[in-house]
Amino acid sequence: MATYALQIAGLAFGFIGMVGTLAVTIMPQWRVSAFIGSNIVVAENMWEGLWMSCMRHANIRMQCKIYDSLLALSPDLQAARGLMCAASVLSFLAFMTAVLGMKCTQCTGDNENVKGHILLTAGVLFIVTGIVVLIPVSWVGNAIIRDFYNPVVNVAQKRELGEALYIGWTTALVLIAGGALFCCVFCCREKSNSYRYSIPSHRTTQKSYYVGKKSPSVYSKSQYV
Repeated sequence: MATYALQIAGLAFGFIGMVGTLAVTIMPQWRVSAFIGSNIVVAENMWEGLWMSCMRHANIRMQCKIYDSLLALSPDLQAARGLMCAASVLSFLAFMTAVLGMKCTQCTGDNENVKGHILLTAGVLFIVTGIVVLIPVSWVGNAIIRDFYNPVVNVAQKRELGEALYIGWTTALVLIAGGALFCCVFCCREKSNSYRYSIPSHRTTQKSYYVGKKSPSVYSKSQYV
């Protein structure tokens, strides 16, 4: 019952992580405009994402423009686009693998050993996905902080951390936690199986005892002969 609860919790974390990965990949709020000094208009917000840049005015609707070319992005955003696409695919594969290894799923039969290895594979995939999400989010965040405190960079070009980065860090932790839960389920099953096979049954011990020791009737017959 405890392992089934861990499976449900791991699957819930994996689903949240998969949705968060897709949301972070699509969201344009990776870099937001920094309001520094008196020359920047506070009523205007600029967002820069992996696929488009958006501008929002106080009295005008938000206007977004898709990047004309991949080369228009900075190197950190170029790498982030590729890594986040890979993370989205990995999160979907990990979630589907976890569904196949669940106790309530009958697609793989009732073999507990097979399901345990499937859950272990899903756990490893979730952990790898969390690391893949963490790398581009941390890279872009480091670049933003470095440029923000760089006096050489123009004030109008400085940016702040967007909401997508905070969601990305949270998503990475959720994915790693979900993968760790599935790995714990596999370890619990292995321990229970090893404990089950290590304790001999009562019938086996009685049979081995009487086989090793002759009965008194055998000794009595040998004396008369």
